[in-house]
This record gives sequence, structure tokens and C-alpha cells, in this order.
Amino acid sequence: MTGAERREQLITIGRGIFAERGFEGTAIEEVASRAGVSKPVVYEHFGGKEGLYAVVVDREVTQLLLQMRSSLSPAEPRALLESSALALLTYIEESPDGFRIIVRDSPRGAASSTFQSIIGDVGHRVEGILAEEFTRHGLQAEHSPMYAQMLIGMTVTLGQWWLDTRSPDKTTVAAHLVNLAWNGLTGLQVEPELRTERP
Repeated sequence: MTGAERREQLITIGRGIFAERGFEGTAIEEVASRAGVSKPVVYEHFGGKEGLYAVVVDREVTQLLLQMRSSLSPAEPRALLESSALALLTYIEESPDGFRIIVRDSPRGAASSTFQSIIGDVGHRVEGILAEEFTRHGLQAEHSPMYAQMLIGMTVTLGQWWLDTRSPDKTTVAAHLVNLAWNGLTGLQVEPELRTERP
């Protein structure tokens, strides 16, 4: 096995253990044992558990960020909400271990490119769109940051719930999320459907 292949093997093994046990519950000894190498080999590649964790998190954050940023392109607010909800649920569906890793608290001193920074990026974009919509409808635009956080919090919490249940399917979950976010409790549709095309 080449050095690059060994590194990839260790990242894959570490990712699985971090997803299963979290940062604190993961030991370099187990990563080394599962890879069939000694602990110094893991230290040689990553400098320790923190280094391995940083690489794993960075890869997951990059993947999620690409999906979320591509979903933030529709100009119409409802389409933006639909595509963002579907992007997050698609990431969870395709990378459940990755989602488990990045929604957990990072160890002290970890790099700042975490799930919270992604949420911050999305929040700023949503905030701007809400401010425009609020102004257009005669509402107080200064409240748009608060509403953006409400939408994001609702979406992330729903994603964490769906990670374990996986039922109903992601399109149905996204449609119900949009139903509540768009129509509010007093205007819920009986059979909500997404209006935009699904990925």
C-alpha cells in the first residue's frame, strides 16, 4: 500500500469510528488496529487524533458546503427554501456518517470550518432574501435575521431527526418542511408538494 493509499484507508476508518463514537469516544489505538498498522503510522500521517478528525471534518464540510451553495441559486424565495431543504436531506441520505460527525461539537481548538460556519453562510443568504421579502410586504426587515435562524434551526433539527428515522422519504419531508415554513400553522396544506424540480 502506498503512503497515499494508507492515508485514505486511515481517513475512511477514522470517519467510521468518529461517526459511531464521536471525537471523545475515538481512540487512535482502534484506528490503527482496524487498519492493521501500529499507532506511530497514524501519528506519522496526522500527528494525532485531532489531525485525523480535522481532515475528516474538512472533507465533510466541503461536500456539504458545495451542495448547500448550489441550492442557494434560485431567485424565487419558495424555490430557495425547497432546494435548500432537499440539498440538506440529500446530503444526509448520501452521507449519514458525515452528517453525524459534523453536527457534533468539535474538540477545543478545532478548525473553524465546521457545520456552524456552513449554517452561518446559509443564514446570511436566507437573511438577505427574507429582508427583501419583508420590505416588499410591509414587514419589519430588521427582524429578518431572527426569522432566518428560525428557518435554519427548524431545518437542521428536522435533518437530525430524519437521519435516524428515514421515513417518510426526503421529498415528502422537504414538502412538509416547506409547507410549515411557507404557509405557517394557519395555512397548512393537507397534501403538500414541492413545486420545483427535484435533484
